[in-house]
Amino acid sequence: MNIIFHKDVEDYLSELVGILYTKEYFGFEESAIEYVDKLIDDIVTNLHKKLKKPAPKQFSKYGKNLKYVTYRRNKNTSWYVFFEFENNTYYVNYIANNHTVSQHL
Repeated sequence: MNIIFHKDVEDYLSELVGILYTKEYFGFEESAIEYVDKLIDDIVTNLHKKLKKPAPKQFSKYGKNLKYVTYRRNKNTSWYVFFEFENNTYYVNYIANNHTVSQHL
């Protein structure tokens, strides 16, 4: 099993550290880095084990036969990872949290 992150997802996760720190979700930049690193590690380690749901049509611009899984990081935030699966490879095309996309799920 392989997991490949789309370049846009990689860019977003890199920017997420700065967003979390700048908006003061974390008091230390190192804490924001650790949060994002743990999210990435959880995706890489557990994506194949998670309950996969078909993504609503609103997300079809991110891929065909798109599915998604949920990662609950704390009591306020869940992350949704949208992906395609082909030839034993997960292609992670989009990632968002409940603050931005939950109304569509």
